[in-house]
Formats: sequence, structure tokens, C-alpha cells
Amino acid sequence: MGRQKKQSTTEPARKMRPALSPEARENQMIALAVDLAEQQLRDGTASAQVITHYLKLGDTKAQYEREQLMLENELLRAKTKALESAENVEKLYKDAIDAMRKYGGYGGDQSDD
Repeated sequence: MGRQKKQSTTEPARKMRPALSPEARENQMIALAVDLAEQQLRDGTASAQVITHYLKLGDTKAQYEREQLMLENELLRAKTKALESAENVEKLYKDAIDAMRKYGGYGGDQSDD
């Protein structure tokens, strides 16, 4: 009986479509790195840094920190929306005051001298 070759657990390299933007290329590289880290973890060949990284992702404190960042982002979006709304209201008030002045005969296109 001859020795049997051990089948490789790694899949053959998949052909990827070229990225159309730098952001898409970065996302491809991230996906490849995560796939490689996953394979290393499955094979038991992952470095201490890779293991520690994924352990930290599962940590309760890290989850709270991610949730806090998401909530802070939501708050910033809400503040931005409120500022934009306030600017719109201010413009509406100004337009309404100008319209009332014109209606009352105090405003118009002529300058006040």
C-alpha cells in the first residue's frame, strides 16, 4: 500500500473582477485578509495577533464601544439634520418678513436711503 496524499483544505484561488474604484479594491483586500485569517484559524496556524484580534471583537467591552460609536454617529447625523432644518426655517422667516414688508409697502427692490 502506498501513501495517500493529504488533500489540501484550501480552495483554489478564485478569480476576482478588477475593482472599479480604490474603495472597492480596499474592500476586496479586506475580504481576502478576513478569508485568510479564517482559514488560518480553522487550520490552527493563525498567529497570536490574529487570534487576539478576533477575541477582542467578541469581547463585551468592544461590543459596547462599537454600539457607542454607532449611537454617536446617529447623534451627529441628527445634529446635522437639525442645523439644516434651522437654516431652512430661518430662510422661511426671512422670506415671510420680506413678503409682509412688500405687502405693507415698506419693502421692495428699491434701496432704503
